[in-house]
Amino acid sequence: MKFTKATNYALHTMLALIDASSVKPIGVQQLAEIQGVSPTYLSKILTRLVKAGMIESVSGANGGYRLSRKKDYITFLDIIHAIEGNASLFECDFVHGDECSIQAVMKEAEEKMESYLKNTKLTDLVKNQTLD
Repeated sequence: MKFTKATNYALHTMLALIDASSVKPIGVQQLAEIQGVSPTYLSKILTRLVKAGMIESVSGANGGYRLSRKKDYITFLDIIHAIEGNASLFECDFVHGDECSIQAVMKEAEEKMESYLKNTKLTDLVKNQTLD
């Protein structure tokens, strides 16, 4: 199983925005420099996060991006779904009748992973960083 690089950048971008913990927006250029990625590429990821309602875009000379949702409610799963969508990771292509036993195992594993990601917030990482 592998998530796209876009998810990696989205998670790191959201962590930077949470860590900044400021109402002052952070520009796409600055966010891109932090991660060593193209601002154009990062802009596409930011657009998905805006559409998901996690961040907002602020226009103007001091514009950029900032959180639009309380940071304590942003989970790993929220960000992953904003970038990757909600489709199941495994779909059985064989016709077995009611349910494929392999599909059942894969579905249960995915549900456990989603539960873990849903219960893990990015603020948990910020808290852990301050303890080090």
